[in-house]
Amino acid sequence: MHRTGRRPGTSTTRDEIISAAAAAFTANGYEAVSVRKVAADAGVDPALVRRFYGSKEQLFTAVVTSVFQPEQAVTMLLDGPRGGLGEHLAAYVLDLLGDVRQPGPLLGLIRSAATSDHAAALIRQFLANDMLGKLTQQLGVDQPELRAALAAGHLVGIAIARYAVRVDALVAAEPDELIAWIAPALQRYLTGRAPFQPA
Repeated sequence: MHRTGRRPGTSTTRDEIISAAAAAFTANGYEAVSVRKVAADAGVDPALVRRFYGSKEQLFTAVVTSVFQPEQAVTMLLDGPRGGLGEHLAAYVLDLLGDVRQPGPLLGLIRSAATSDHAAALIRQFLANDMLGKLTQQLGVDQPELRAALAAGHLVGIAIARYAVRVDALVAAEPDELIAWIAPALQRYLTGRAPFQPA
């Protein structure tokens, strides 16, 4: 007998679920999204979402991973002159954020972090540890955790001010102009001489 209803999983179902989840978290924030809503948006049964990703928390983790792609990001950032790290990092994050008139999923994840402890912990984990933390560890610099945290804080601040709060001058600035301003600060965080040496 032919069964009707939501379609079963296919080889592309995982990607479709992640895309639907990213869009839902971006539009509605973490707290307002349910596994059932993501399943409906992806056109699959909620049980299939749970089978692939478990809980909503695990689904959010998968979305964060798909957006940041930390391993690829670290490899890309280290592939080039050390003196260009600040510029490459600024360009990478602004590209993830997307056009200021139509932001990408990263802004939705950052907004989610403002309202959910779990979302905030995951964003912190990926920015300060999995991506920038690994970057500073591989650079072999002193105080790698503090350097990663400073870079993460700077980038999150720019993201919120430009894309969420929409500060006029930041909205009006072209990406290349912003990169030129941001890059020296990021470069100092990543490779510059520490102003205070740890005791």
